[in-house]
Amino acid sequence: MAATGNGPLIPILGFLTCVAFIYLSFGDLWFDYKGEAELGFVRRNGTQFVVDGKALYVNGWNSYWFMDHAVNDHSRHRVGAMLEAGAKMGLTVCRTWAFNDGGYNALQISPGRFDERVFKALDHVIAEAKTHGVRLLLSLVNNLQAYGGKTQYVNWAWQEGVGLSSSNDSFFFDPSIRRYFKNYLTVLLTRKNSITGIEYRNDPTIFAWELINEPRCLSDISGDTLQDWINEMTAFIKTIDKKHLLTVGLEGFYGPKSPKRLTVNPERWASELGSDFVRNSESPNIDFASVHIYPDHWFHDQGFEEKVKFVVKWMQSHIEDGDKELKKPVLFTEFGLSNLNKDYEPSQRDRFYRTIFDVVYKSAKRRRSGAGTLVWQLLIQGMEGFNDDFGIVPWEQDSIQRLMMEQSCRLIRVTGRHHLQDKKSRDMCSQHKP
Repeated sequence: MAATGNGPLIPILGFLTCVAFIYLSFGDLWFDYKGEAELGFVRRNGTQFVVDGKALYVNGWNSYWFMDHAVNDHSRHRVGAMLEAGAKMGLTVCRTWAFNDGGYNALQISPGRFDERVFKALDHVIAEAKTHGVRLLLSLVNNLQAYGGKTQYVNWAWQEGVGLSSSNDSFFFDPSIRRYFKNYLTVLLTRKNSITGIEYRNDPTIFAWELINEPRCLSDISGDTLQDWINEMTAFIKTIDKKHLLTVGLEGFYGPKSPKRLTVNPERWASELGSDFVRNSESPNIDFASVHIYPDHWFHDQGFEEKVKFVVKWMQSHIEDGDKELKKPVLFTEFGLSNLNKDYEPSQRDRFYRTIFDVVYKSAKRRRSGAGTLVWQLLIQGMEGFNDDFGIVPWEQDSIQRLMMEQSCRLIRVTGRHHLQDKKSRDMCSQHKP
């Protein structure tokens, strides 16, 4: 009878014992996960990115293909798999396209018409990134024709009989096309994520907006046309979204009036593209500068050793600009070494990456403006159609994976963020001590 009288107490005690066991076994993991999921907005303090009052130096990557692969059921898993792999390497930012204008799986079918199915794919990308504690640098349009780009906007205006010119550069000066683009910006920035319920402009998962990938305006090498467009569009974006950082998306070339056009640019042609690194990045609504690193594409007669020397000079020059001229962070948003070079050897890519990582690490240690790097590009298996001569499946190249993990840990130590790491990151960095 006594046992029967204590009956209700036994299952309660059993339940509490079970809860205690789960907490003791997995409590640290649970709290770490919660801590990772709650991302704060990235801000700028002078020449540094900051989050919650501490400096942030970026070690990340490009996977431009996220939205495209998130559209279809059979390929959607690749987004989560890549984000998980990046997070396991300690990577903090991924740059990807938030545009697809016209064509297959278009986000913007025609001016002002959007495919909700594709928008939900972008919702998925952002939600997945948040789950894995990775921030996104979202690019808003392409200077190149891939995924529509400025060519598609010009074609739309021409087809509707309102275009001023069939030149691709009319994207920058045609009033009708400017209205098209502003409408797209409004719809995108105010989009309410169908998964998280958060408007894009209010979501700290988004690291920053990139205005345009690799802008060039060959019809006006003075740079005035592009500069006017940058000033107008960045001011417009800031009227809608004051919470996120904004960058141009430059390759980093110096324009015709810059003294560095002769001493730092790869060749003369680089000063005749209608862009200028310092002038464009000085625009008041631009929060940080962006630079690309592609000596393979910029030189045709240099050997590997000469390219490595150029890379160091190129990076140091732009970091100097960030420190002295711009007073803003400088993020190297694309870099890579082609495997199609005649003298290419896999070990060269290791050294190329190491050289770039070392420049950023030294800049971080001195609290200078070199704010980080994003490798072009990372993929997972079975994506040959999206690969190029720079693409890497990181777990298939152990040396590259180790280099990236080591860089993540070095930057964490510089910023004193040890206590913000989860257990997996702590374990990773304990194996990559200097």
